Amino acid sequence: MLTLSQKALAISPSPTLTIDARAKELKSAGKDVIGFGAGEPDFDTPIHIREAAKKAIDEGFTRYTPASGIPELKKAICEKLKKDNGLYYQPGQIVVSNGAKHSLDNVFAAILNQGDEVIIPAPYWVSYPELVKLNGGIPVILETKGENHYKAQADELEKVITPRTKAFLLNSPSNPTGHVYNRKELEDIASLALKHQFYIVSDEIYEKLTYGENAHVSIASLSKELQEQTIVVNGVSKSYAMTGWRIGYTASTQSIASAMASIQSHAASNPNSIAQKAAQAAITGPQDCVEEMRNVFARRRDYMMDRLKGFPFVSAVEPEGAFYLFLNVGETFRKNFRGEPIGDGDNLAALLLEHYLLAIVPGNGFGAPEYARFSYATSLENIKTGLDRFASFLQELT
Repeated sequence: MLTLSQKALAISPSPTLTIDARAKELKSAGKDVIGFGAGEPDFDTPIHIREAAKKAIDEGFTRYTPASGIPELKKAICEKLKKDNGLYYQPGQIVVSNGAKHSLDNVFAAILNQGDEVIIPAPYWVSYPELVKLNGGIPVILETKGENHYKAQADELEKVITPRTKAFLLNSPSNPTGHVYNRKELEDIASLALKHQFYIVSDEIYEKLTYGENAHVSIASLSKELQEQTIVVNGVSKSYAMTGWRIGYTASTQSIASAMASIQSHAASNPNSIAQKAAQAAITGPQDCVEEMRNVFARRRDYMMDRLKGFPFVSAVEPEGAFYLFLNVGETFRKNFRGEPIGDGDNLAALLLEHYLLAIVPGNGFGAPEYARFSYATSLENIKTGLDRFASFLQELT
């Protein structure tokens, strides 16, 4: 009998993309769906980036590139890391990949042996545990608390460290909660990494999207010793509205970078040549477009938080970064909608989509079943309409 691999069968599909696909299906049928689902900016890629891509095509830059990225892009990334993060790397320590998700896959392929443990604070981005499992690792889920803004505390982290701990996955600013670790919190985690000798995989894809007094600090910048144990993951998708261009990158030690480059050379040959030129333009070009987008996201966040204060059965901790609200919707599970018990987050999301044409992402895939993620990477007009629909839905609950 022909069978599939146990590894493949153990992987769950992305709930964010599942909801997004159903919403798009309804839209294609002419339905007026408001989407709080997929996490991508609703802005066009800035013009100077698009022009760089057109120029690359016109100049015939359409062939294979080095597996780990073109030298000029890797040099630009090194300059960016030095300027923005106080980190010093050589181009040979940079690996450019097909999006930050691909970068993370490369990381785990390079550092994990069968049975190695990776500590992942929950709530987490849906793909983290799956990427660990795909590469033979064991995700160890560390439950965090709302009163700590869902950030891993050092005393909680130390309790789950074992001799098999290979890495701790840090995501700041966070998807889905929007939390941002401060310097003291990072120092506490860093001391444990140095004491117990495990890697820190630092996903910094939302670094430019922070609000108020919150500021992103790369944990690798705390010391030279810690930088050696940290693999920084970043990309251009969120900051420059380039999700579809698929360019991410890592910064690490030379040995880890060489291993990832070798893996990528067999798995994907190289990142898209044209998108690499576009990413170079994004990183080296004017940055005012990033600030403009960040300001718009901040206004949307403030509007949503203000509106939700008056909503029954739900609550949210104010996000400090990224572009998501993570709502506690557990109280709705004990309610009925038009005589039907809601029961759980998946059913809540299904009812909202089918009856109110409102797409949200249930919290199960984030390791937080009593929560739901609402993205504010959509227009203020859509946000107003979407929240109106959500309020009407909540008013129907009995």
